[in-house]
Amino acid sequence: MQPSGYGNLSDGRLDATFAALADPTRRAILARLASGEASVRELTEPFAMSQAAVSKHLKVLERAGLISRAQDAQRRPRRLEATPLAEA
Repeated sequence: MQPSGYGNLSDGRLDATFAALADPTRRAILARLASGEASVRELTEPFAMSQAAVSKHLKVLERAGLISRAQDAQRRPRRLEATPLAEA
């Protein structure tokens, strides 16, 4: 019999966290955000993909609760949210 939750993380949230971490691009984005917040443009620079493609990866990370979006005048920098990683 398997428990329905792990710590404070529900099964769905745990699944979303691990699904988000399964992609190497998303792991690289998280590694970059570990050093500080960054805009979508800044996060796109090291990858050979469009800004739209990086934005799709960011949406997956946001849905998993691994990153958040701040509002700083004209910018909307993303920042790492480490709690789901620690709980997983």
